[in-house]
Amino acid sequence: MNNQWRCLAVATILLTESVLADWPQWRGPNRDGYAAPQSLLQQWPEGGPKLKWQYSETGRGYSAVSIVGDMVFTMGASDEECSAICVQLTTGTKLWETVISRASKSDDYNHGWGGGPRSTPTVDGDQVFVLSDVGVLASLNKANGEVQWSIDLVKDHGGAIPVWGYSESPLVDGDRVVITPGNAQFMIAVDRKTGEKVWSSQNTDAPAQYVSIIRGTIGDKSFYVTASKPGLLAFDVQSGAKLFSDSATGNGVAVIPTPLLIGDKLYHTSDYGAGNTMLRLKASDSGVAAESVYALNDKTMQNHHGGVVHVDGVIYGCSKVNGGVWMAQDLETGSTLWEERLKGSGSICFADGRLYCYDDKQGAVVLVEPSREGWRPHGTVVLPRQTELARDKGAIWAHPVIAQQTLIIRDQDLLFAFDITR
Repeated sequence: MNNQWRCLAVATILLTESVLADWPQWRGPNRDGYAAPQSLLQQWPEGGPKLKWQYSETGRGYSAVSIVGDMVFTMGASDEECSAICVQLTTGTKLWETVISRASKSDDYNHGWGGGPRSTPTVDGDQVFVLSDVGVLASLNKANGEVQWSIDLVKDHGGAIPVWGYSESPLVDGDRVVITPGNAQFMIAVDRKTGEKVWSSQNTDAPAQYVSIIRGTIGDKSFYVTASKPGLLAFDVQSGAKLFSDSATGNGVAVIPTPLLIGDKLYHTSDYGAGNTMLRLKASDSGVAAESVYALNDKTMQNHHGGVVHVDGVIYGCSKVNGGVWMAQDLETGSTLWEERLKGSGSICFADGRLYCYDDKQGAVVLVEPSREGWRPHGTVVLPRQTELARDKGAIWAHPVIAQQTLIIRDQDLLFAFDITR
């Protein structure tokens, strides 16, 4: 192989690895809290990994980031406008910013815990799909942020802004973008090219909550799963018919975490006394049957909004019990394996054999080795500084994101990128 072809082959391999290491949507490539495979530090030095850059013009909001190639996407708000924002991953330089809706006001929803967008952009192909906290869903050109179409979930589809604002992140399923306006048109899908409605759930009238939809398949039936105050709800991808439901993690205040589908097991947890549940799914004459394996709500996993991950038969996440703890829970039985005290709450993700456990009060990420035996930390990084924007009762609620061997953490108008290359 001559030098020209050798260089081309190496460049192709590096480009392929870069694409495979993307984090293109809420909770990673598969919406399960897992980062794409990549080689990362297994032990952090004292003081944490090196800061690559920081960016301070993101605006108000709790949106996490999505990363595709050398582009980082998020959302933020000024006093008047809600925008989608793109910055360069290697340098932290702003590439574009696009206004997608008006900014929310305190009479739109409860701003006591802070206003601004909560949704994470979904990047697919040459499009970016974003949802504002007042319910404007828009498609943008990935390269320059140009608006291709937008719809209003309230005005156009009969939805209602939840008590703490629209927060879910759009799901792209082929030619569809799937979203939850709430009420009589509980869940809908629109054409990704035009924004025209092409599908809707049937015979379900429930409020939109803060859960992001996932897609699953059992036998020959594919379905969308989300949760609302009544609990878990699953709808046939083709007909929109409700295939199954479960009330265990429903509650009357707020249902937030994204469900996990692990083979034929569906796990979900929520706070406000709800607890957690695991369903076993199987094909049936009517489509999909859901059998409850356990439903637990006493001194067990009650995850507020930081999400959970599954590693080797164990569910890891933050539970609000006992004043707030990191918890490991056996997936099969629901039994608690261990707890580690936390002052408040936190979010979590998984990458290259390590848990990234983020304390949203302290602004600290702890690198943790997954274990059934106990808490095994391997270093900590703390935000160099915190926002000067008033956060009211809120905390640092945007989830950490890992892509291209980089850890990105957001605190309102601030983005921080850390080099975690092994």
